[in-house]
Amino acid sequence: MIRRTFLPALAMALACAATLGTAHAQQPTRIVVPFSAGGGTDQYVRLLASELTKRGNLVIVENKPGASGIVAADYVARSRPDGLTVLMSSLSTMTSNTVLYDKLPYDPAKDFAHVTQIAYQPAIIVGRMDLPYTNIKEMVAYAKAHPGKINRGSPGAAILTNLAPLSFEKMAGISTAHIPFPGDAPGIQALLGKQIDIHGTSITGPLPHVKAGKLRVLGVMDSQRLPQVPDAPTFKEQGFDIEAPLWYALSVPAATPKDAVNRLNSAVNKLVTDPEFISRARAMGMEPRGGTPEEITRFIRTEHERWAPLLQSLNLAKEAQ
Repeated sequence: MIRRTFLPALAMALACAATLGTAHAQQPTRIVVPFSAGGGTDQYVRLLASELTKRGNLVIVENKPGASGIVAADYVARSRPDGLTVLMSSLSTMTSNTVLYDKLPYDPAKDFAHVTQIAYQPAIIVGRMDLPYTNIKEMVAYAKAHPGKINRGSPGAAILTNLAPLSFEKMAGISTAHIPFPGDAPGIQALLGKQIDIHGTSITGPLPHVKAGKLRVLGVMDSQRLPQVPDAPTFKEQGFDIEAPLWYALSVPAATPKDAVNRLNSAVNKLVTDPEFISRARAMGMEPRGGTPEEITRFIRTEHERWAPLLQSLNLAKEAQ
């Protein structure tokens, strides 16, 4: 009698445990993007998430734009350290904000563990087709002849696609009126709507509009031209020695177990070396790149050492606040 009562109860308990285990296993990993949906970086992260899901790792994208990435970074830093909430991190969240803001709600050096780099691409400046200049060299001449007449957009004050153009302007002896947007997509729409003249960005977001003849790449901040827009000259070709590669990584709350970090690292690294994925990523202007947690941690530290002194010299804190 006892045996007959006990076995069904045991079977039910095991079934419940199995159900709970399955439910936990099916919980999605959320990659939190600090920009509005539709921008270039968002498009790439969504491709990454979609392909990871196809390979058995359920991943979704959540957009939390605002305050140059602070909203998203703080959200992830305070999340449960279970490997299921991941920040798409970049120079702005890990370095720039520490210089531009007096008080951050998170500490980039203490609140995060880094999983892997996922991609990089050079910064560019793109402009409208009706402007009286067609490249950076001509833009500089126009800016000197017409001070204060150029309105320049960016995805945010602390984003490299604002900081690199600012550094360039200091080098060239010109200035533009900076108009920050909560991500790349709103800035590009403002550019198309003639609310701004030029926009600091990467090739991913504006590429369809460039191909359609609606926008023009004025200059590429790299040592070589972009294959997507081979007619667009680099800044160096136009006499300005500046390079500014944007990088994107995945970071998690600092207390996340190493096995969770390693599982995500392994899944991403398998994906970013897949030839078909690389081809699709390059079609949108991204160069996939992986690596170990140790490598991305060292890289972020090096980037901080490179950019923090420059940002301090530009005295941008007032603009960002």
